[in-house]
Amino acid sequence: MITKKNIIAFTLLAAITATTGCDQATVNSETQSEGKQAPMFEVDPFWPKPLPNHWILGSTIGLAVDSRDHVYIIHRRDTFNERTEIGAATDPVKADCCIPAPNVLEFDAEGNLVNSWGGPADGYDWPASNHGISIDYKDNIWIGGNARSDSHILKFTRDGTFLAQYGSPDAEIDSHSRESFGSVAEIAFDTDANEAYVADGYRNKRVAVLDMDSGELKRYWGAYGNVPDDTNLGPFTPGEEPAQQFRNPVHCAEPSTDGYVYVCDRVNNRLQVFHSDGTFVQELFVKPNSLGDGSVWDISFSSDPEQQFIYLADGTNRKIFIIERESMEILTNFGDGGRNPGQFFAVHNIATDSQGNIYTTETYEGKRVQKFSYTGMGPVTVMDQGTPWPSDKK
Repeated sequence: MITKKNIIAFTLLAAITATTGCDQATVNSETQSEGKQAPMFEVDPFWPKPLPNHWILGSTIGLAVDSRDHVYIIHRRDTFNERTEIGAATDPVKADCCIPAPNVLEFDAEGNLVNSWGGPADGYDWPASNHGISIDYKDNIWIGGNARSDSHILKFTRDGTFLAQYGSPDAEIDSHSRESFGSVAEIAFDTDANEAYVADGYRNKRVAVLDMDSGELKRYWGAYGNVPDDTNLGPFTPGEEPAQQFRNPVHCAEPSTDGYVYVCDRVNNRLQVFHSDGTFVQELFVKPNSLGDGSVWDISFSSDPEQQFIYLADGTNRKIFIIERESMEILTNFGDGGRNPGQFFAVHNIATDSQGNIYTTETYEGKRVQKFSYTGMGPVTVMDQGTPWPSDKK
């Protein structure tokens, strides 16, 4: 998918972008996307169905889809305003509603809640601040955490039976550790190689690759394939020379089916591409002037065998970017800031099911999961599509 010609062309464009501070999404929309086709989506405002038991979601910071197209989310049960949100969970009870839902919720493709579990128990160390949920090809579930004490990974069956813990809590920052992690953001999997790719993370600054069965560390690397360096780089400044190390957090590390690994260097506003051995290939800057939490939060691939498209969640600018993977060209985006269906408040995670539908979760005060139904390929007519409201409801 990624050719030498593309690498050379993209490197030149990235250099121009970094030097001038030009917004690359605008460059692409004005000079390259005309006449292109891209996947199109509409929000499904009725997915999922209402939760039972007066349950509500807190900051929803993980999302995955299993082999049955069941959707799993993970949220934080300690991110509520006790006075205004969870009156039914206080002592004494203040109101009829509401109660924090269990940490992990499983929905079927129709949006029905079919299972729930998670939280502290004997035999493992539940993260102080659970972060990310991932499903491997055996439908086992992996969970990280981004608190200072969260230097480990948990592994469960899809029904919540504990399987393994890799690493121990309370480890120091060390991007060269072979025993523990540094506040893991997310895990993804290479089925053929039986490997887990760890975005490590909120305190460490590396991609770590594990054997999926044993949890043994096999290799790791930093930005541009460099040896990781845990030196604090300070805040991101637009227009500066690209940092030679990741900034925290390293927020995703997603292997494609053709041997590449796509890494979300969130605060540096870039998506870096590597071979699976850690050799750097290229990078894409997205909204490169974004400050604060940065623009590159999470990605998912389109469901076709070639994984032609990347869907990139930008929680700061509150959009989903659609990127042609072969050219690394930003084609278009959808979404806008807001709380109505199809809008976003800190879109945090993104996943795709076998039918091509997209799911997203939102952190901070967003506190929800949404579904965007795939409606087929369509011509790119604008860069910013706005809220993808159903066409029959406009």
